[in-house]
Amino acid sequence: MEKRTRSTTRSKAASPPWSVEESAQMYGVREWGHRYFDINPKGEVVVNLKDGNSTKPVSLIQVARGLRERGTQLPVLLRFGDLLRWRIDELNEGFNSAIKEAKYQGVYRGVYPIKVNQQQEVIEEITRYGRKYHYGLEAGSKPELIAALSYMHDPQAYIVCNGYKDEEFIDLALYAQKMGLQVIMVLEMPSELKLILERCKKMGVRPTLGVRFRLSTESAGHWAGSGGDSSVFGLNISQLMHVVDHLREEGMLDCLRMLHYHQGSQIPNIRAIRQAVTEATRVYVGLVQEGARMGILDLGGGLAISYDGFKGTSEASSNYGTQEYCADIIEAVSEVTGEAGVPHPDIITESGRAIVAYYSVLLVNILDVNRFEPHRQVSVPENAPPLVRNLYELQEDTRNGKGLKASTDMDRLQEIYNDACYYRDKLRSEFSYGKVSLRERSQGEELYWELLSWVAKCQEAMGVDSAQMERVRTVMTDYYYGNFSVFQSLPDLWAIDQIFPVMPIHHLKDKPTRNAVLSDITCDSDGKIDKFAHSGELNHSLPLHDIDFENTSEDYVVGIFLVGAYQETLGDLHNLLGDTNVVSVRIENGKLKYTQEIEGDTVSEVLTYCEYEPKDMLSRFRQLAESAVHSNRITARERREIMDAFEAGMRGYTYFET
Repeated sequence: MEKRTRSTTRSKAASPPWSVEESAQMYGVREWGHRYFDINPKGEVVVNLKDGNSTKPVSLIQVARGLRERGTQLPVLLRFGDLLRWRIDELNEGFNSAIKEAKYQGVYRGVYPIKVNQQQEVIEEITRYGRKYHYGLEAGSKPELIAALSYMHDPQAYIVCNGYKDEEFIDLALYAQKMGLQVIMVLEMPSELKLILERCKKMGVRPTLGVRFRLSTESAGHWAGSGGDSSVFGLNISQLMHVVDHLREEGMLDCLRMLHYHQGSQIPNIRAIRQAVTEATRVYVGLVQEGARMGILDLGGGLAISYDGFKGTSEASSNYGTQEYCADIIEAVSEVTGEAGVPHPDIITESGRAIVAYYSVLLVNILDVNRFEPHRQVSVPENAPPLVRNLYELQEDTRNGKGLKASTDMDRLQEIYNDACYYRDKLRSEFSYGKVSLRERSQGEELYWELLSWVAKCQEAMGVDSAQMERVRTVMTDYYYGNFSVFQSLPDLWAIDQIFPVMPIHHLKDKPTRNAVLSDITCDSDGKIDKFAHSGELNHSLPLHDIDFENTSEDYVVGIFLVGAYQETLGDLHNLLGDTNVVSVRIENGKLKYTQEIEGDTVSEVLTYCEYEPKDMLSRFRQLAESAVHSNRITARERREIMDAFEAGMRGYTYFET
């Protein structure tokens, strides 16, 4: 019988020696961790944070323990401002170095797209720290523009306005320009130009305009459709020339300052990036030759990070680094403008994912473990159905040493596997026709799972993984139940099969002996992580440690990394599981400091998002309880206890509380 049982003991078999280095290689932390994450000699994942002029490794499990002592429950989203600042430095210094080496005459002025992570703490940190680079913001909606205008007051940084623009949006942008900010309105659709020019004339402002162009260059990766001819936004070549002619007729061609394109997010191949830059620069040169003032080339997003550590062999990775990205862009623009005798434009990129992905880590505690294994010793009577007897005799052969003649007898192992599958499948069929009782089917299922467990152990001893025995993978895979919601904290994993690095953050001096799928606590079959990058390839299970729930009071904690981009604001309220607790962590004077502690959603708060009124719900439940008192189902004292429990539940964390 298929049985899921809780693990209560560690494996008694002697484990071979295991090292931190082997854990690092297995989970690929040094490949996707980009120097920010590593494993210390104690076998704990660390994040490298800056302490003055030096860098100090901080243990994530120690952070989790400190939070627990302070009363903060897992799951928790950790934010590391140092990593955000580190990424801003790396991108800006990369371009500055490439510009200096190539003797490029323009400057780099990056902007951060607010949509990638709109949290206030992110925007405040980027505008504050990025000021030394005049690092700007990209706003794709009216609320994002209002956020940008509230925090971006650097007159040398750009605020790039993309997306649909109504009258209020345009007026805000023009008012900001009047106040001395560098606001660029990008034409996404041909129809926008008329409204923008009307508002400019009414307000007496000559705008700074950009135009988004649809490249013909085909991109690569999951978001390839964001650019090229299939792009939702942007002007084609004929529409672009119409804008040029219209501005010329209005005497405002000098207002056209920027060409913009967006190739797509997470471009894994540097060749695709270079081809797009080359085409865009030729369009830019053509606009200059048409008489447009120009001066700025906005390359959009696309700078990839490695989610899987595979170095460009998948869509979740990249075959280039930040320095190569910067150098290739500067070189490509220089070549095209040099041939045409056109001055070098200032360069803008809208790197969002590459800036904020490392910034956040989700820590999840494991609540329970279930696995396939026999429930009990099966006793089969002589008059049992033939199929049950067949399974029993097959099992007896394996117990009595008749299963394999030698440790390399793969043919016999395959035969036992095939027979077990055949007998079990036929047994289920006969049960459907009423030829086998419920108990008889249960006996057969128990024998089947014991046989598959035996086959799995033989395969492991032989060091083989036969593709002909795919059902064995099921018996070898456990379910670890994590205290989180995929739909709230990792929506891209569910929606677009995004790979995120996942690994335990402690016990890494010990060899992981179990293979697991990580399930969340939603009652949804999609609420799981069953695709992992480890051991140099994609796998459908993750190596984890056996957990002794009975003899330890400490949680087994798994970290899900690189979740700083998009995940927080894309998350939904599936099963009404709300935002997790959030804590920012930094080093100050050599000591770990917890800042910006934000409590996760309470049950009451989540219900209000779905248009419930907590006071009304409380009143309704109170009426139910009072009715139960009148019906003598409960006492008045019990009613008070029940109401206290209901109100406590409304105030509680939406996740499992310990």
